[in-house]
Parts: sequence; C-alpha cells; structure tokens
Amino acid sequence: MSLNQLLESEAPCHHAHAAQASPPLLELDPAVFHREFNRKPFLVGHHLADHPSFTLPRLVELARRHPEKYVSYNAGDASVAEGLYKAPKTGLSVEETIRRIEECKSWMVIKRVEQDDEYRPLLDQCLDQIQPLSEPLYPGMRSREAFIFISSPNSVTPYHMDPEHNILLQIRGRKTIHIWDRADRSVLSERELEEFFASGESINLTYKDEYHGKASVFEMTRGLGLHFPVTSPHWVQNGDEVSISFSITFQTPWSDRRAALYTANYGLRKLGINPAPVGNYPMRDSAKFFGFRVLRKARAVGQRVVTRK
Repeated sequence: MSLNQLLESEAPCHHAHAAQASPPLLELDPAVFHREFNRKPFLVGHHLADHPSFTLPRLVELARRHPEKYVSYNAGDASVAEGLYKAPKTGLSVEETIRRIEECKSWMVIKRVEQDDEYRPLLDQCLDQIQPLSEPLYPGMRSREAFIFISSPNSVTPYHMDPEHNILLQIRGRKTIHIWDRADRSVLSERELEEFFASGESINLTYKDEYHGKASVFEMTRGLGLHFPVTSPHWVQNGDEVSISFSITFQTPWSDRRAALYTANYGLRKLGINPAPVGNYPMRDSAKFFGFRVLRKARAVGQRVVTRK
C-alpha cells in the first residue's frame, strides 16, 4: 500500500493537546489502531521524511553531543541469525561511520535520543497523537523513548525482539521487515521470553530457516511507519541506499506486568518448577505478579541497608 492510498483511507485523528500549534506528524486510522494495536503489525503514515533533524550533518552533530554509552554500531553485513550487536566492529568512529555511511557497510543505532532537546519534542508530538488512541486499550503510557537507526545500503539488522510498544518511522531509504506473531510458540518459546526478560533483554533469539515462511513482510519506504507489537520477533534487510529510521516507543503497566510475569516464571523454572505459560491462568498470574513485586521491594530495601553500612 502506498502512502497516498493509506492517507486517503484515514479518518481525522484526535490530539492529546487541542492547542497544539504544530501540524500532526502522524497519519493514524483510529479503526485500524483500535483493532490491531499490540496485536498485529500495521502501517501508518508520517510527515518526518523531510525534517531537517534527520539529515546526515544534523545526525553527526547529535552523535557528537550524545552520551557515548547510548550509541551502538557494527558491521552491517551480518547474517540474519548472527544476533543483535554481535557483528564485528568496523574500526571507524561514530562520526566517521555516519559521514561514510554510504560506503562503510555499517549499522548504527543512537539510543535514548529523547534526552536531546532537538529530538524530544518530535517524540512527544508523535506520542501525544498516539496516546488518546492507546489509552483505552493499554492505559498508562510511560517511559517515552526514541531511537534513530542509520544503516548502509544492503545492511542487515539480525533477528531479535524488543520489549516496548514501538512504531518505526522510515525517514530515508527503503527496508524490508520480516516480522513474526509473538503468540506463535513454534517460533518464539516461553523459555525464550523468560530468558529475554530475566536477562535484561540481552539474549539473542535463535533463528531457524524454517521460520521464514511464517513471517509477515512489509516493504518500508520514506513516509511510512510500522507498528511492532511488544516482543514480536523480526529482522530487517535494507535496500540499496542509505536508510534512516526513527523509532518511537513507550511502556505501559501491561508491558511492565508481562515482563515481571516472565521474569517470575524464569525464577520458578530455575527452582525446578515447570510454570504455566503467562496468560493461561489469570489468578496464578496475579499471585506471581504480587510475589514478584514483594520480592523486588525486599531486595531494594536490602540493597539500601547494605549501601548505608
């Protein structure tokens, strides 16, 4: 579906702030959003493709002033199954990587750009549009965060998943996104989810060739965005030009609770107990969630006591 086709089918959206002076940055279909949000991936439109903050010179300036710990980059000619952040380094600096992105075969993510005064308003404008639609479904939007991806032609983002509610906005270039249903246990197991959350989201998922035919495939071009349901496995193939994408994310009490339940199940499995999958028994889930919160608070208190000593 082209952006024009997408926009022609959309109804007017409601804004969190009626007095907002800037025009809307996103084009959202409320009916599609209500039906598919955090259930299935779906396309949106956006008006950030020509925004000056996403030119390469401005991104070089961002990289210069942004904390180094929030910038990750490596070779872009990774395999699908290699694991996120596992590809070798290129030997270039952050600034050199961005300046030479057309030919240096690299993949880069600048994390937590909401901390930057130039990019935080863009994130807030986008999420202020989304919040009136997301609140009836998953109330309590919090932890607003944004990420910028800068990739060389034909580079690969390996198979992985993310813990946040996420919409990826394609600013420049083209990319093909392969995404799987998080509820398909032939692709994503309960144990992988448990390990993902218990390890602080640092594990790499195992990709198998047999998964290929089960993916939904989206062709992304400038001006289009894609919603990723929480923990939906995916990998990305860039087209034959430089790609720049802006990822807008947030958490909710639902995502927090789900992470806690999988972490609790991981702990039970380590004790030799085979826990019921999250969602199978709501009463058990409530008990596990309560126990997890009590244990976490007790540990926090213990740590404060040790620190004072």
